[in-house]
Amino acid sequence: MKRDWNPDELELMDRPQPVSPELERDLENLEGLNRHFGSHAAVRLFLERWLRPGGRYRVLDLCTGYGDIPRMMLDWARRQGVELTVDALDFHPATLEIARRKSEGETAIRFFQGDVRDFVPPDGPASRYDLVHCSLALHHFSEADAERILRRCRELSSGHTLVIDLERNRLTQAAVWLVTAAIYRDPMTQHDARLSARRAFSYGELGNLATRAGWRDFGQRRFLPCRQAIWMEHA
Repeated sequence: MKRDWNPDELELMDRPQPVSPELERDLENLEGLNRHFGSHAAVRLFLERWLRPGGRYRVLDLCTGYGDIPRMMLDWARRQGVELTVDALDFHPATLEIARRKSEGETAIRFFQGDVRDFVPPDGPASRYDLVHCSLALHHFSEADAERILRRCRELSSGHTLVIDLERNRLTQAAVWLVTAAIYRDPMTQHDARLSARRAFSYGELGNLATRAGWRDFGQRRFLPCRQAIWMEHA
């Protein structure tokens, strides 16, 4: 099953647009999908593995979207006695505005607008993060740009790196079609989710991208029904 990539066909949420009820609803739906279909659980698994009570950590969340994963990280950290600060990056001003509103009062998150492919940390080009995380973003990019993003993730991390995305296969396509037919039926969510399932990288393709991006001794596993993760961890 070949990857369905057309650079001229943007997902609806990626198109230039103002803040709107349709975009807000779409981002709320994506938070629900992340919560109920594996992304939040997968991230928590690695937080428990890597972050220790009493520790202080800096996190970079790339392509943050609604900002729901940074908020989830901070909720988890406070329950575990972990001190966490998060820099959250997204390219789209309207999406960032909605994320900021949803995160109002959360002083441990700093939001930045920028391109993930050449992001420079706000504290200076030499600044590095204890954890660099990116979820459900690679399939929005060409193969060359996805490789470039993985390389940048590695360069920005002084500790751990975690990338989660959809896995392209027939199970993912069937599951996404059913969920968007039965539950998340808003037009933007339905269109983008189904396109994402066709644009995602296969398990083997994602591993090859990581290798070409200079990742070494990295882990990779599936998170059913639809997700996969790659990661690097350091002592």
